[in-house]
Amino acid sequence: LLPLQGRTLAEVASKWKKDPIDTLFDLLIEDDALTEVAVFGMSEADVALALEQPWVSVDNDSSGTSPEGILGKEHPHPRAYGTFPRVLRKYVREEHKLTLEDAVRKFTALPAQRMRLTDRGVLKQGVWADLVIFDPTTIRDTATYESPNSLSQGMEYVLVNGVPVIDHGQMTGALPGKVLRGAGYEP
Repeated sequence: LLPLQGRTLAEVASKWKKDPIDTLFDLLIEDDALTEVAVFGMSEADVALALEQPWVSVDNDSSGTSPEGILGKEHPHPRAYGTFPRVLRKYVREEHKLTLEDAVRKFTALPAQRMRLTDRGVLKQGVWADLVIFDPTTIRDTATYESPNSLSQGMEYVLVNGVPVIDHGQMTGALPGKVLRGAGYEP
C-alpha cells in the first residue's frame, strides 16, 4: 500500500472506483488493520488556547523518520519534521500567542520535568547536552502532506548528548540518542 501513502480516502476511492466506506474497509483488510491516517479533528482556536496554558507542553508522537534511506520512503505526518518549528513560526513569531522563552520551556524543561528526567531539558552544568540552535527570525516548517520528508528551515545545529546531529543545517549521520524512560517505567 506504499503507493497510496499521502493520498486522501476520497482520492483512493476514486482511483479504485469504489465508495469511500468500502475503500476504507478494503484498506484495513488489505493492510491487516495497520493502516495509519491523519484525522483533522482539532480547531485552530483550541490549539492556540491549549498552547497558551502554562501547564501544556508540546510534543511529537511521530515514529522515527529520516529524509534519507529506508525511513525516507515512509510518508509521515508533516509534523514529524515540523512540530516545533511550526510552533515557533506560527504561535511565537506570527501570532504572538507565546513568548520564545515560553515555547522553548514547553519543548524542553516542562516535558522533562513531567517525565522526571532530572538530567534533561535545562542548560546547566552536569546534565546532558541536548541543544538546538536556531534562528528565531527564520525558523519555519517546510513539510507538507504532499512532501512530508522536508527538514525545517532555520535549524542550524542540533546536539544530542553533546554530539552534533545537525551541523550548519545539514544532517551529520551521527546517532547518539538513546531511549529515555521516566521514573514510573516498568518493563
